[in-house]
Amino acid sequence: MEQSKSSLFVKDGINYTGPFIAICALFFLWGIAHGMLDTLDKNFQEMLHLKKWQSSFIQFSLYGAYFGMAIPAGLFMKKYGYKKGIIFGLILFAAGALLAAGTAPLESFILFLICLLVIGAGLATLETAANPYTTKLGPPETGERRINFSQSFNGLAWVIGPLIALYVYGNQSHVEGEKMISIILPFAIIGLVVLGVAFLFMRLKLPEITEEDEEVAHGGAISSGEEYESITDVNDPRYISKKPLWQNRHFKMGFIAQACYVAAQTGVFSFLINFVTDHDMHPRFDVKYAPYFLSLGFLLFMIGRISGSALMKYFKPARMLALYALMICILLPVVAIEFGWVSLIALYAVFFFMSLMFPTIFALAIKSLGKNTKEGSSYLVMAVAGGAIFPPLMGLVADTYGMRIGFLVPIPLFAFILYYAVNGYHVKA
Repeated sequence: MEQSKSSLFVKDGINYTGPFIAICALFFLWGIAHGMLDTLDKNFQEMLHLKKWQSSFIQFSLYGAYFGMAIPAGLFMKKYGYKKGIIFGLILFAAGALLAAGTAPLESFILFLICLLVIGAGLATLETAANPYTTKLGPPETGERRINFSQSFNGLAWVIGPLIALYVYGNQSHVEGEKMISIILPFAIIGLVVLGVAFLFMRLKLPEITEEDEEVAHGGAISSGEEYESITDVNDPRYISKKPLWQNRHFKMGFIAQACYVAAQTGVFSFLINFVTDHDMHPRFDVKYAPYFLSLGFLLFMIGRISGSALMKYFKPARMLALYALMICILLPVVAIEFGWVSLIALYAVFFFMSLMFPTIFALAIKSLGKNTKEGSSYLVMAVAGGAIFPPLMGLVADTYGMRIGFLVPIPLFAFILYYAVNGYHVKA
């Protein structure tokens, strides 16, 4: 039994438990950042008198940084190594958080967005590095278990992040110079903690990342295709496409589906608090309790991902994706029609059904790509840029027609995901 436990982190006689814990800290840190930042739209609307579409530029800055930093981060790590990449990402993350704390008294939303760009660049760099390391810190045959285990810390952090934002929402001062004062302490603490983690990684011995490790992290061990060249049946799980990456229809459709999903998810996450606190909503809750509601949504999201992973042992992932997308397309009109508590419960059910979409679309899109798997995976990560573009649009509709009508806007995106799960994911010869 003891040997079985230790084998998860022991490779070639070296115990990597300590480095693995440090890598898990990275998953936790960027989960905390996302969970907290998604709560701040409503707070900035109240304090700085912003419209919903304006406050949604919080997500635009954060997710836009992911799009802009994905390729530079990869190039940096190719040249200087993944360990230095992690340290660089942590320093960017810490710098952005400390700058946000330092510039808060100026009460400039533009300055805050610039700080978020720096934070987002750091988070994108960390996410580029973390998954490959989880595969390296133990035997290859247990790599998938380590990835899933480390990602569970990310889910936990999304639940905790909004609770940290309770401190920010505790400030109701409208006095000039004090409106953003409550963001100073949490951002300063986060910045200092992240700097401490960066110092830890400077002293930590980590193994080098190889091409094989990257391939495992981007969807499993990748075959060059040579041993399966004789297989022409696209339904054979060993089939490897010989087409250039963008000529694979299921990948192109998957890229669009992933961009649609991240866009819709970010919109729903960003405006849940508006839904439960706006004056034309029933039931309506006090703004100071708002982060609790988003934390509950993230908890349901995490439960959905865990239960969904278990159900995939019995049901095909594409069928589950189709069912979950269909359920959301049914639930969002219930949210918009405003049935009181029924609409609120429907909105929380949307959190649950969104949970397995990102990893499922990812897995379906990179299927049978062979040597193009790594490149395809990079583009799918870049699809998070959808989260930068969509929230301002959803916010504009909400400003014009009301928040509940704003929740109709993501329906076409989930409808495309439904189409992808029914037809678009099929590998074509």
